[in-house]
Amino acid sequence: MTVFDRSERLIWAGQGAAYAGSFAKLCAYPVPQLLDAAEVGPGSRMLDVGTGPGTVAAAACARGATVTAVDAEPTMVELAKQAAPAADVRVAALPRLPFTDGEFDAVVANFVLNHVGQPKIALAELRRVVRPNGWIALTIWAVPPAAGQTLIGRAIQAAGAVRPPHLPAGLAPDDDFPRDESGLAGLMDAAGLRAAVCETLRWDHRASADEWWSGPASGVAFGGQLVQSQTPRIRAEIKRHFDLFSAEFAGQDGLLTLPHAALLARARR
Repeated sequence: MTVFDRSERLIWAGQGAAYAGSFAKLCAYPVPQLLDAAEVGPGSRMLDVGTGPGTVAAAACARGATVTAVDAEPTMVELAKQAAPAADVRVAALPRLPFTDGEFDAVVANFVLNHVGQPKIALAELRRVVRPNGWIALTIWAVPPAAGQTLIGRAIQAAGAVRPPHLPAGLAPDDDFPRDESGLAGLMDAAGLRAAVCETLRWDHRASADEWWSGPASGVAFGGQLVQSQTPRIRAEIKRHFDLFSAEFAGQDGLLTLPHAALLARARR
């Protein structure tokens, strides 16, 4: 486990409910396309890696798949068990999964590769547990990010927040990869997968300003931990800038319309 991986465990510890009430709705958007890409249907043996509150697992169960789901964070696993009672949900994490070689017809990972320290090694592990010719499908956030993705980060930067030592600056250069279509497809090729293809998904996420602020206010994800580590004065400045910048996305109904962009890729073992 890398320093980045250990930091991720600490960042997400106990955050299941806070994530479910904030960013989980955003991350649910690509789920139908993700399952289509993995060709998940009745009778499919599917593994959902990094299930979070179980959104993907529940959707796959509704398609008639036989679903196993894992997450590193126990509070996420408890939520996933409630969301997908027909699934086998357990605590487990990349880069080592407790499954035999070729155990699944399809493996999916929705916004999970963003949270591992060695993405190529993680992909090789996904390859190991899917059967020959089975599909691996995944999503990650695209770079450069869409305008809605930068709202919280802009507020943090404008307030002069300083990154604390316990939050990693990023992946080691040898482990990182370009977060664009060719970069993600190339990473899948490098992990030994075949016929990798990648597309960009774009959508507008609708949320109230209070809902969108609830994530960082509760310490969810890297940005939330960055907010929570600041002094009270800087936290107040972050919130002031968040309110100011949010007005750019507010509609007449008071909700924010936040453009987002993600990469959806699939490949065969």
